Amino acid sequence: MSTPILDELTVGDVIAEREFSLTRDSLVRYAGASGDFNPIHYRDDVAASVGLPGVLAHGMLTMGFAVQPVVDWVGDPARVVDYSVKFTRPVVVDPQDGAIVTVVATVGALEDAVARIDLTVSFDGKTVLGKAQVRVALG
Repeated sequence: MSTPILDELTVGDVIAEREFSLTRDSLVRYAGASGDFNPIHYRDDVAASVGLPGVLAHGMLTMGFAVQPVVDWVGDPARVVDYSVKFTRPVVVDPQDGAIVTVVATVGALEDAVARIDLTVSFDGKTVLGKAQVRVALG
């Protein structure tokens, strides 16, 4: 895959759209890889005891897969020079149905050989990452 060319982009262009499917197994695997074994990520009883609507996906897991469409589009992860989000809503992972998270990546700004890609990350029709922005060097 070749690197996108800055001059060929326009603010508002959708550069990627993807759905990610999460299951309780996904959460267990991520807990093992990250070392985050907080039981709100795998036990319904603990999640309920602290007032949560159910078992939640790890925020960093959501943040991690949300940037992947941009990495795939740019072709080189080293071109990502900045990435930030605000965690606005949890992703509740149903024990049977799991959860589907949708990511839409749109060109938000173009400046000095850098594209700012704005991510809309949603679950169940609601945004779960606010002000999610990836800055990508294209020059």
